[in-house]
Amino acid sequence: MQMRNLGRSGPAVSAIGLGCMGMYGPADRNESIATIRSALDAGVNLIDTGDFYGMGHNEMLIGEALRGRARDSVVISVKFGALRDAGGGWAGYDCRPAAVKNFLAYTLQRLGLDHIDIYRPARLDPATPIEDTVGAIADEIKAGRVRYIGLSEVGSDTIRRAAGVHPISDLQIEYSLISRDIETSILPTCRALGIGVTAYGVLSRGLISGRWNADRKAPGDYRVHSPRFQSGNVDANLALASALRAIADKRGASVAQLAIAWALSRGQDIVPVLGSRTRPQLNEALGALDFALTDSERVEIERVLATHVVAGERYAPAQLDHLDSRKG
Repeated sequence: MQMRNLGRSGPAVSAIGLGCMGMYGPADRNESIATIRSALDAGVNLIDTGDFYGMGHNEMLIGEALRGRARDSVVISVKFGALRDAGGGWAGYDCRPAAVKNFLAYTLQRLGLDHIDIYRPARLDPATPIEDTVGAIADEIKAGRVRYIGLSEVGSDTIRRAAGVHPISDLQIEYSLISRDIETSILPTCRALGIGVTAYGVLSRGLISGRWNADRKAPGDYRVHSPRFQSGNVDANLALASALRAIADKRGASVAQLAIAWALSRGQDIVPVLGSRTRPQLNEALGALDFALTDSERVEIERVLATHVVAGERYAPAQLDHLDSRKG
């Protein structure tokens, strides 16, 4: 397994991480556990989750999958702070120091672990200074319950303020062929401060996986409400995916592998976190590690992106309002 370091202060992790968000609800529990274990067997050591994924279900699932594994063989990344109600609705974010300690206590219990490797607020809590949140996590590092501090979807100013309190291992943020806003300010800021990037949404929620079509939307699917999957946008975006397929076909690769290989090529400080729900999807993603883009392919990809502009925002307006990263 190829390895990369998460910034100057973070751990060494596999070049591809496994994001477990999709492993609850309609997902097959046995297949989810088998996929996590297969990833670990293949050398993937970065496992990412959020304590609000399935209201704790996801953490318990990972805890079960990890049984019998050496603790030091896996790097567990957990997001916290999102508030939910009994009906599954969202109720904002709470990243006060007291909340940090509370969320962490429950996470450790559900995972069955004595420490979390990377702990990060899922979003910026507008009512709590980032310095207070990071300071509270730093206290947990001193207590031995956390190893590293990460951030998620925050802008350059917040990154600098957080790094002024304690070294930050990585910023988790959406980054893909069709979501490149971080290249203007956020990515340069991370690099100046020695902070790695764990990139999610590399396949744009399946939009550029080469497998998605409009007939696959079903009630409860996030994409029912995603702007890029709505009528008037989705056809244009699928045309972009089709143009990328032409490049991938020349190499005997899938569109998904092309998109992952592109993310891997953007720098050794970038680690794609893939939401593979099944073993076949995982194996396809791992195949991208053997698919190094040529200079001519990079030029062709840029030509496609210049002529097929992505249609629609990556989130609905209400969700965009919670993204400090939009400030750049």
